Amino acid sequence: MKADIKLPPIFEGNGPISAEDWARRRLEITNILREQIYGYSPAAPAEIRSEIISEAPAAANKAIERTVKISFDTPGGEFSFPINLTVPKNGIKNPLFVLLTFRPDVPDKYYPQEEIVDRGYACARIYYKDVTSDDGDMENGIAGMYGAKDRADNAWGKISMWAFAASRVMDYVLTLDEIDKGRIFVIGHSRLGKTALWTAAQDERFAMGISNDSGCSGASLSRMNRFDRNAENNSIIYERFPYWFCKNYAKYSNNEDDMPFDQHFLVAAIAPRAVAVGSAVEDLWACPEGEFESAREAGKIFERLGLDGLSYPHDGEMPKPYTHICDGMVSYHIRNGSHFLSRTDWLAYMDFADKRFGK
Repeated sequence: MKADIKLPPIFEGNGPISAEDWARRRLEITNILREQIYGYSPAAPAEIRSEIISEAPAAANKAIERTVKISFDTPGGEFSFPINLTVPKNGIKNPLFVLLTFRPDVPDKYYPQEEIVDRGYACARIYYKDVTSDDGDMENGIAGMYGAKDRADNAWGKISMWAFAASRVMDYVLTLDEIDKGRIFVIGHSRLGKTALWTAAQDERFAMGISNDSGCSGASLSRMNRFDRNAENNSIIYERFPYWFCKNYAKYSNNEDDMPFDQHFLVAAIAPRAVAVGSAVEDLWACPEGEFESAREAGKIFERLGLDGLSYPHDGEMPKPYTHICDGMVSYHIRNGSHFLSRTDWLAYMDFADKRFGK
């Protein structure tokens, strides 16, 4: 890491951390992130309702694909959105990925459905625009249902809205006998990688959060992005996408050193549960070095909790392409290529899930 970068400490000192002390600090960290970057979300609904809309064979008839409508009450009335759920036809309780997607017509090139099924994983997919639009319209979808047009400076932005929906999917899949309740993971790419980390940081029911190429305001350290002319930084991202965040985040544009946090807080907030971060060599906009150093810093918290963190002994050295570090509770891999949720990434995440949680 650049010597002139000074990160705020996740937890003061260097010694062991008790579970009780970490629980208190986790709450402080998530509230810092709510107040300063992602905004506070409303309380979870008292109940959710579900309706199976359609069901058909999938993955060469090795799985069942269901379209399910999830509904719940909001201050603006009932809100609903669909998910696509694929479950292997294997007669056992399956681990599950909750995948936030950019496209409604999946499986597609970003989602190797048959390979995921063959590895024994179920998947629940949310098309993010079914929750709310990816623009400044705060009357669209769930944003309008909760009156976000007149939101306070620390109220939720759209990343938190998509995360809120992912937690409602968790509410639903916990009712299914065919899903292993202790092995449910949330995964996303790019802005939805930011969302996946924020979902897992807030919702402890997820056993793992997975960030693929999430970059600035996701896994990558903002203080490192600032020094990299090829990387997105706080000023650029807030100017282009202010609606992803709470309004308070504006004050850290070109002002990263005043942040009482950095993105290693977000990665560490998932501890003691597992977290996986993936980068791509050509994805300079996402700053792979910043993503790696964030995972390394967060890994130190796992170690202080008596767990293995990011098990990479080469201090100050960036991993080579196709390195996959996955012996601890923090996984990091980097591959050749560009900004994409690829088959290589999926294999790395499934390998890590196999290793941490068994088949």
